[in-house]
Amino acid sequence: MTEKNSIVAEQFVDAAQQNEATALGLWTFIATEILFFGGLFLAYAIYRHFYYHEFDLASRRTDLFFGTLNSVILLTSSLTMVLAVQAAKRDQAKMVVRFLSLTIFLGASFLVVKAFEYHKDIADQLVPGEKFNAALPPAAQLFFWLYWAMTGLHAIHILIGMGLLSVMFFLTRRGRISAPHFAPLELTGLYWHFVDIVWLFLYPLLYLVNRHA
Repeated sequence: MTEKNSIVAEQFVDAAQQNEATALGLWTFIATEILFFGGLFLAYAIYRHFYYHEFDLASRRTDLFFGTLNSVILLTSSLTMVLAVQAAKRDQAKMVVRFLSLTIFLGASFLVVKAFEYHKDIADQLVPGEKFNAALPPAAQLFFWLYWAMTGLHAIHILIGMGLLSVMFFLTRRGRISAPHFAPLELTGLYWHFVDIVWLFLYPLLYLVNRHA
């Protein structure tokens, strides 16, 4: 078996067919994730309609600094991910490793910032339950149920993405990611961009809507 064919699984005719099947699988997975997050966004829209005032008061308690900082971090990570894929297309393995390292670092930075934000939220009694902040109306807990659910699930997706990026990092170090075979890296980048896009919806909904009204 030649080195070129060694990357093709037995059930595929060639690398092109394998890449197309892999891409279709990833797009199907992303479609299910869109439906999943879409359900949460729909719940947000419905509850905000019925508890407009309470949601406004609750959203002003989210930390705009942490939210904005994490938005900048994720947008930068999308850039480094694109640069990693472009470097792979040019067969620049060292640059791929560097940009993947930066992307993983930025993903970890996002989680660290989120951990500080969660710590502040807990200190401010913004966790739904018996000890919820008495200065807010009871219905404001609905906002924070969605806040914790959506940002928590997003953080899990960040962790998954970092795991995939780490696999790409080691494959690149071993010479398995190159100009003829960069599809796995490109598909990993697609997943990472999806996670970033989800945050770009969460950011205005949780941090910006009627912030200065």
